[in-house]
Amino acid sequence: MPRPSMPLIDYYSLESPVATEFRRLLHSFLKKAKEGELKSILFTSAITSEGKSTVASLMSITAAYKGHKTLLIDCDLRRPSLHRLFAFERQRGMSEVLYNGDEIKSVIKKTSLDNLDVITAGKAVAHPAELFDSRTIGGLIHELKFYYDFVFVDTPPVIPVSDPMLLAQEMDGAVLIVKAGSTAREVAQRATKILSNGQINLLGVVLNNVKGSLPYYYDYSHYNYDYSQRNDNGKPLNNRRHPGMAPAAGATADKPDKKAESPGKKGISR
Repeated sequence: MPRPSMPLIDYYSLESPVATEFRRLLHSFLKKAKEGELKSILFTSAITSEGKSTVASLMSITAAYKGHKTLLIDCDLRRPSLHRLFAFERQRGMSEVLYNGDEIKSVIKKTSLDNLDVITAGKAVAHPAELFDSRTIGGLIHELKFYYDFVFVDTPPVIPVSDPMLLAQEMDGAVLIVKAGSTAREVAQRATKILSNGQINLLGVVLNNVKGSLPYYYDYSHYNYDYSQRNDNGKPLNNRRHPGMAPAAGATADKPDKKAESPGKKGISR
């Protein structure tokens, strides 16, 4: 599959409703961190196509913009997507570390943000679950937490496969992504029960795709939400990139990422 022309970072607008919601989510993490260590967080969903990879990516970008040294790891070795979202090659990633024994530092990929690094899934392997030995993963996560403020891990859905549970046991917490208008209540409850029975620290649930599925009063446009900075002529400034960074080539304020749906008014909910 061809690499995308632009990474998700270049579509990220600091003044967008999406960015605002993810800053609120980050604030929830930081509040919970005061109650105990919260540096490694797993992102999963009940089933496929609920937006967990996009949520994990936008959360990582938000944390990096706020000055937190952040690492995002693609541990969905079955259907990885972070390499596409960040315009990287898939190879030289987690599977090389777990299967070949490569050094974890050797597969870290730098992004255009100083505070954000990514580890892609790596080459395809036949039986991904067999690679996730708890002692090995635990040691890797422990090592990475020494160098990063946050280690975010994208995993497969929790119901179809066991991979997330093998990983979640070594993480400080987990977040479940639920897609509004798509995920059945019983399915979401089943996923929550699986995580709870595994004694996983479930931090909460992120409700994704709110704009497309819930009543109009959940839509920011209903409240005339646009409160972005404007110049003397009343036109919005391009705040897509971090202040002090030149706008990426081809990045314009009127070209949003269709995958980056607003997670809506959620913060972290129990």
